[in-house]
Amino acid sequence: MVLTASTCRTETVFDYSWKHVVSAYWNRYPNPSSSHVLTEDTIRREVRDGKLYSRRLLSKTNPVPKWGARFYNNVPVKIVEDSVLDPVKKTFTTFTRNLGMKKIMKVDEIVVYSEQRDGRTLAVRRAFISSQVFGFSRAIRAFGIERFKLNGNKASSGFNYVLRRMFPQHQLQAAASTVNPQQNTADVALATTTNHSSSSKSESLKRTAKVGYEFCKSHASKIAQLFSVRN
Repeated sequence: MVLTASTCRTETVFDYSWKHVVSAYWNRYPNPSSSHVLTEDTIRREVRDGKLYSRRLLSKTNPVPKWGARFYNNVPVKIVEDSVLDPVKKTFTTFTRNLGMKKIMKVDEIVVYSEQRDGRTLAVRRAFISSQVFGFSRAIRAFGIERFKLNGNKASSGFNYVLRRMFPQHQLQAAASTVNPQQNTADVALATTTNHSSSSKSESLKRTAKVGYEFCKSHASKIAQLFSVRN
């Protein structure tokens, strides 16, 4: 059987360092946006070649549309999550896949967290969704893509909530960094205005001097006579 997979890609930038994001990742649950995540357990964790390899088992549930109730009951689904943390390249990659209901909808998700030049962290999420339900495959895959986007937004919101709670001092640093650029901009604007004002005064003096020179030139003989009389 040839299966057709629908794909989706999203990007999220977290205003926190890569180290903060990785630290908070293991403490993401619970949060106000993760009511669909019921349980999480670490099955295995080991260090190989300087990288941290982990495997976790999660239990999640999501409501389904009315047309999907004939194929899928709203029961918890087990999710396997494998991850690789590379402290040298500063990348953290997670691979997740569902164990149950794979014939109805199979979801393989890859997320890569990487450090950016500005110190923030970029998360690139990719999903590959397939279904073996004859006649409904396209509808199920479309539903899966929309659910992936919705859950991605919830995950980012919940993740930011955890980051703010774990690293509240970062918000002060971020606030300071947002004020400084504005101040710098104001300083630049003021300097530009001052320079423009000085330039305008200089041009005005030049014009006045030129007018005075032309006046003296045109009345040179009269001025000479005036001085000769006085002398």
